Amino acid sequence: MKPPKNPIVIFDGDCHFCRRWIERWRDLTQGTVEYAPFQDVAERFPEIPRENFEQAVHFIDSDGSVYRGAEAVFRSLGRRAGVWSWCYKHVPGFAPITETAYAFVARRRRFASFFTRLLWGNDVRRPTYFRTRDLFVRSLGAIYFIAFVSLWLQVDGLIGERGILPVGQHLQLARDQLGSDAFFLLPTLCWFGSSNAFLHFLCGAGAVLSIFLVIGLAPVLSLALLFVLYLSLTIAGQTFLGFQWDILLLETGFLALFFAPWQWRMKVGAAARFPGVGFFLLKLLLFKLMLMSGVVKLACGDECWRNLTALDYHYWTQPLPTALGWWADQHSEWFKKFSVAFCLVVEIIVPFFIWAPRRLRHLAAGLLIFLQLAIAATGNYCFFNLLTIALCLLLFDDAILGRTAPRVETSRDPLHPRGLPALIVLVLTLPINAMLIFSAFKPKADWPRPIATVAGYLESFRIVNGYGLFRVMTKARPEIVIEGSADGNEWQAYEFKWKPGDLNTAPQWAAPHQPRLDWQMWFAALGSYRQNPWFVSLLERLLRNEPAVTRLLARNPFSDAPPRYVRAKLFEYHFTTAEEHRATSAWWKREEQGEYLPAVSLENFQRR
Repeated sequence: MKPPKNPIVIFDGDCHFCRRWIERWRDLTQGTVEYAPFQDVAERFPEIPRENFEQAVHFIDSDGSVYRGAEAVFRSLGRRAGVWSWCYKHVPGFAPITETAYAFVARRRRFASFFTRLLWGNDVRRPTYFRTRDLFVRSLGAIYFIAFVSLWLQVDGLIGERGILPVGQHLQLARDQLGSDAFFLLPTLCWFGSSNAFLHFLCGAGAVLSIFLVIGLAPVLSLALLFVLYLSLTIAGQTFLGFQWDILLLETGFLALFFAPWQWRMKVGAAARFPGVGFFLLKLLLFKLMLMSGVVKLACGDECWRNLTALDYHYWTQPLPTALGWWADQHSEWFKKFSVAFCLVVEIIVPFFIWAPRRLRHLAAGLLIFLQLAIAATGNYCFFNLLTIALCLLLFDDAILGRTAPRVETSRDPLHPRGLPALIVLVLTLPINAMLIFSAFKPKADWPRPIATVAGYLESFRIVNGYGLFRVMTKARPEIVIEGSADGNEWQAYEFKWKPGDLNTAPQWAAPHQPRLDWQMWFAALGSYRQNPWFVSLLERLLRNEPAVTRLLARNPFSDAPPRYVRAKLFEYHFTTAEEHRATSAWWKREEQGEYLPAVSLENFQRR
């Protein structure tokens, strides 16, 4: 037999299944191998019986060597399947297993073709993600913009010089207690300045850089600076910036550094490659986020998740419900139980489809996005839902987002200059991520010392985190009502912008903005004022009528002169029923539970 000039794969041109997968192999081998149906070239190789070509694919190397079946597949893909080729030759049992599997499929090509269309569609070539990457990076820029601007509107009252928790005092105390270790444990630019002007600079710079990212200007540099700025504000924000979406934004923004295009101006038509490791890390983050969120609900021991009654409480006990949350609470019991079951399936089962063929992957993305939209409709979770949806965009390839995306040799380049840093991040964080996921199943499991040590070093930078909202469902809704008085006899209530207060005020939509004081008031009501020292500081600021703090409220009844006394009372709130709402127009009903903090005056604080 005369050897071919170039290696050639010969397949059955009448087989739809073969033609589809040959296109994928053609894409992988990038011109190093020729492909031809045996109907066209069989006469060139008369030494091989025609029935052999009908039974299996053949690979004829340039030295005249002939291979068929599974071995032909592995050898034709060359370095792209080098591991599998090595296994075929050296791993006991591998060759007969793969040849048996190949023969099974070859005898059932029509079924295999149907199965291929079902899972991959008509195009099984390796998908590209250039348009996906463009959409994801720009979406991340928009979310960063929301986060920075939302905080900017509140930063003076929360952590400013006259705010509830001044960052300057916090850092000075940390330095006094920790010495030089404070700079590593609290990595923030606020060590260089903690004035209101500097905090505004950080927020403003973050907003500008976010716009740069949205328009695609210097995406990698913008992402690096955005991470530094938001990490600085997260550290400075103390309890007000300790939410899961804050650390999720930091982890996503950090990993996006290894995925964003290395260009001064991001363009879909300029298909800059990216390291496949960076893409994998972002998909792993989505997998970890969703799986942990579901598993912790069942592993925590709260029976309301196991007996599917969690939504009997969730809609009205969540921090900031919406009017649709009130409406959802009126649904029948069976629908609520179905909704809980759906949530658990989407969070626990569907994440595994992230690694599945494209149609299952797209189905997973649709279900995950639908769940996030449902959550966003019934509760205010700031930019968390948008950020999760942005991560879900990574599950869509260019073929579904638009066919104008460029088709190039490959979208993932293992030799990309950021491939090595991404690989280092993978090596450092993969064991930690594995333990975090394992800890969702076994919360009390001990971590191996080396992994715990590395996790401890990385913890300050928020680049690898655990997740899991509402692992234990709150089954009551205590609300704090703060009141002030000029004489100790007549008391007037302060009104917040978003949290429940007036019974006739409908629950509102605040998202994607996060009113961080309103959120912390929900947490404070679940404990005591001794467990929430920031709450005592809030009362002191109200006694001084501090403008930066009172601007965080909807109504300050003492706008002309500060009160002499303030106190906090505790009420238990509950949604009204549909009948009660029609009769009274009230959205809430409440019962007084007693005193949260007795009346105090400035004299109390001066004696501290």
